[in-house]
Amino acid sequence: MLAEDSVLLREGLVGLLARFGHQVVAAVGDAEALRTAVAEHDPDIVVTDVRMPPGLQDEGLRAAVALRARRPSLPVLVLSQYVQHSYAAELLDSGDGSGVGYLLKDRVGQVEEFLDALRRVADGGTVVDPEVVRQLLRRRRDPLERLSAREREVLGLIAEGRSNASIARELVVSEAAVGKHIGSILSKLDLPPAEETHRRVLAVLAFLRA
Repeated sequence: MLAEDSVLLREGLVGLLARFGHQVVAAVGDAEALRTAVAEHDPDIVVTDVRMPPGLQDEGLRAAVALRARRPSLPVLVLSQYVQHSYAAELLDSGDGSGVGYLLKDRVGQVEEFLDALRRVADGGTVVDPEVVRQLLRRRRDPLERLSAREREVLGLIAEGRSNASIARELVVSEAAVGKHIGSILSKLDLPPAEETHRRVLAVLAFLRA
């Protein structure tokens, strides 16, 4: 079962897997179709990207976490350009931690490397790119370490309940500059837009925990 929103990459992977004797029971381009296809086909393994329609944020990874919650033994291999911290750790912790993998597309050097990872995950193994491990460990140590001194200052004022206008007056900068800092903070804390959460509040919680 393959989920990838890039048509060219999706079709290329389908052809590659078929050439090496794997049957792709379904190849889809969005997270909802992934959930539907898994329910219909009950695949031996799911290979999914992280960012897929409609939001192009973390829909694919969230779908994988949900699928593993319903079927902990379902092998899932994430193949992505990004380390999406907000759900990557949850995916790797899902089930009993077996039958799961997370590879970065740009760091897969050979076809054989990808196919070996696919087989290992399908057999219940765990395959994680070292860069994914490094980033997750760094984030768990201190979620704020990626922020600049000014961004930490802005986040501290947000934690005090200040508005953008108030922060701008305090720091003697424009509101546009404050907005830019906040956007950078949310990005570095891996807080993509989501209907069910308030990112500003989540950023403050990260600040308080640190």
